[in-house]
Amino acid sequence: MEADGSVKSIVARNLADLRMKRGMTQLQLADALNYSDKAVSKWERAESLPDLEVLIRIADIYEVDLDYLISAEHDDRYSSSPKERKKRAKRNYYFIIAMSILLVWLIASLVFVILVGIHGYKLVFGLSFLYAVPISCIVLLVLNSVWFGGRKNFYIISLLMWSCLATIVITFHAFLGKFFPLIFILGIPGQLIIVLWCLLNNPNHLKPNRLENR
Repeated sequence: MEADGSVKSIVARNLADLRMKRGMTQLQLADALNYSDKAVSKWERAESLPDLEVLIRIADIYEVDLDYLISAEHDDRYSSSPKERKKRAKRNYYFIIAMSILLVWLIASLVFVILVGIHGYKLVFGLSFLYAVPISCIVLLVLNSVWFGGRKNFYIISLLMWSCLATIVITFHAFLGKFFPLIFILGIPGQLIIVLWCLLNNPNHLKPNRLENR
């Protein structure tokens, strides 16, 4: 375990570096913490050490982990600005969503290949790709709700409803040889219900996404 003096020096150096990277003055940090700028100056000169509660608050202000403040060496997680890290996280979320949807289509392709391999090619086996559309919408809805939310959920739910109706129509036609386009009439009240549900339960569903506003 490092000596107290070493810990003070490490914390002092990290506090000064983070403050300058964020473009803050000692007075601005002091005001945010309800401390005097003299106390901040002492911390950065390693003359005193903030208590644990203050360190946690400082970590929140600088958007770093508590470990960062007391570590002599750091990885590159904090080399970029908070805005850049959010953009990177957003790209990662989109990548995961895309991979999840591709997995759905991979499974649909696998089902199609197995059915054709066992029974020979039949047009009806192509329904596996049709069913992949509403399933993809469900996956997209779940992941978007976790990470983004906002008005995109409204569009995804609408797409899910219309793709389900289309799936029903095409399935009836494939197995029964009958075409029932009137089923799409159900989409009109269904769409109105979706709009009202979004407005009543969460008006923000029709507003821009949370992460996009940050």
